[in-house]
Amino acid sequence: MSVAPAATLLALMQSGSTVAASPLIALALVIPLCWAVLTAMRPAPRQTLLVLSGLGIWNVASAMLWWHTRANGVVNYALGGWSEPLGIGLRADGIASSLVLLTAVIAGGCGVYRLCTPDADLRGTAMRWFWPLFFLLGAALNAVWLAADLFNMYVGLELLGLSAVGLVAVAGTTAALSAALRYLLAALLGSLAYLLGVALLYAEYGSLALSSVASGFAPTDTTIVALGFITAGLCLKTALFPLHGWLPPAHSAALPPVSALLSALVVKASFVMLLRIWLGPGAPLLVPTVAQGLGVLGAGAIVWGGWQAIQHADLKMLVAHSTVAQLGYLFVAIPLLIDASDTARAFAWDGLMLQIVSHALAKSAMFLASGTLIAAVGSGKVVDLAGVSRHMPLALFAFGLAAVSLMGLPPSGGFSAKWLLLQAALAGGQWHWAAVLLAGGLLTAGYVFRVFRASFLQGAEDRFTDTPLGWDVVALLLAGMAIMLGLLSTGPLDVMRFGALLQRGIT
Repeated sequence: MSVAPAATLLALMQSGSTVAASPLIALALVIPLCWAVLTAMRPAPRQTLLVLSGLGIWNVASAMLWWHTRANGVVNYALGGWSEPLGIGLRADGIASSLVLLTAVIAGGCGVYRLCTPDADLRGTAMRWFWPLFFLLGAALNAVWLAADLFNMYVGLELLGLSAVGLVAVAGTTAALSAALRYLLAALLGSLAYLLGVALLYAEYGSLALSSVASGFAPTDTTIVALGFITAGLCLKTALFPLHGWLPPAHSAALPPVSALLSALVVKASFVMLLRIWLGPGAPLLVPTVAQGLGVLGAGAIVWGGWQAIQHADLKMLVAHSTVAQLGYLFVAIPLLIDASDTARAFAWDGLMLQIVSHALAKSAMFLASGTLIAAVGSGKVVDLAGVSRHMPLALFAFGLAAVSLMGLPPSGGFSAKWLLLQAALAGGQWHWAAVLLAGGLLTAGYVFRVFRASFLQGAEDRFTDTPLGWDVVALLLAGMAIMLGLLSTGPLDVMRFGALLQRGIT
């Protein structure tokens, strides 16, 4: 994979200085919020056209914001015309606008998957709240991506947690309700830790805007304690090992489109917040000891999550533990981002961004394909997949394409991401991270081939249930995007370098 010289990449990372103002950034919040209200007011049987129109408008507006950022650089917008610190400021740099578009695309796929679900599976009073919670979750994600200050990040994170817990509980099963309660308790604990850290920072600096805190930043005891609370809270919400216990039950017990959203996007929100804080105002405190410590936890997640996935007998639990492992790669990139080598930092940034996007596409496809396979077989056990290679070839192919990206095989986006991280580790002389990356790929292959081994065994043909073709199509499209990302990564990476927070104390 060809990469521009490090000096060019670092210049691009600090580019995007052409700051524009556009109401497109507000539409990213307004559109899903409006549809959350509209779907709550309309009876469930009459929501199909309303939901499709909302998903379509949401995707178009998100694509327009991404293109506007690509053409004009970083986009700033003050809601109501009130500037910081009194008003709510929104900021769409390359990362935020790309994640807004990614959210719309994956939510669109999950929404269509849900609309293809047979009416018999949509019964129950709790299902009435699926679409309001679904669109509210999208609005909360966009609020986190676009927030320009610590408190609005907190508001978005709280809305995100509550809507995610509600969507898990919507399944209505005992396992789902139990998992939702555990998720809620973990989310509340993480939020309390984060909010305590924010309060300490406000007492120290008198402002919560990231730019204001960065300009007056000082490594005082209060600041150190505040960042400690913030980091602990966000690591819990990201399900970083060993704080991941709540994630597998929640992701496995939820409905397939909910599992896809949670794994692809929701757990990334707290990580992106952590990244913005540590690479923004907190950069002077991101010393090698702290960065290496986060990397060690990431390595633990890769090894433990992969091993648990290999051991687990339940398909969705296997995929959920895979999420724990894949999130570890995000934290392994952190020590590479502060390497003394310009080349290592440039490789690490691009690898991290591609890992965020490629994992989101691949894991959403894998959860949707898994849901289809489970519905067809009538069982969630891996050993019961015997025969699906003949009866459900499209769903299994979608699962396989997603697995190619997660394993890091060419030409997928996952391969490009892990190759860049490997290059960063070698360029910076941090060989131990290269070993972790290779071990993670082997563990991923181990649990993926468990599924394929079971699926190619002989099984009784009369035990399968037909599933909607739309389920297969959606999973294939998302998995195909994960593969194509490896071939067409230049454009997305160019945009995601705009406004990259690598200026303070790092470059």
